[in-house]
Amino acid sequence: MITADQLLAHAVGDYLLQSHWMAQRKTSQSFAATVHALTYALPFLLLRPSWWALVVIVGSHFLIDRFRLARVVCWVKNGPWREPTATGYPDDVPPWLAVWLLVIADNTIHVAINGAALRWL
Repeated sequence: MITADQLLAHAVGDYLLQSHWMAQRKTSQSFAATVHALTYALPFLLLRPSWWALVVIVGSHFLIDRFRLARVVCWVKNGPWREPTATGYPDDVPPWLAVWLLVIADNTIHVAINGAALRWL
C-alpha cells in the first residue's frame, strides 16, 4: 500500500516545497493551509493519481494541517480525560519530545491516507 515513490512525494511536498510562510500560518489561516495543500500535491502528480485520489490527498492534507488533527489523535491516545495541550501530550513529556512525537503522528496519518487513496481510488 505504501511505496517509496509515495513516501518521496510526501517528503518533497511537505518539507521541500513548504515555505516558512506556509508553515507559520497553515494552522491559523485557511488560505495558507490551502496554498500548502495544493503545493504539497504537486509531487503526487508524477505518480499519476486518479482525480479522486488527488482530491483526497489535497483535502485530507488541508484538514489535518489546518486544524492540527494529529494533536487530537495524540490527545485521545494519551487520555482524553486530560486537558488538551498544543501537542496532545501531557505537560510532563519534555517539549522537544512532544513536538517530535506530534510530527511523527502527523506524517503517519498523511502517509496512511495518501497510500489508501493512491491504491483504492
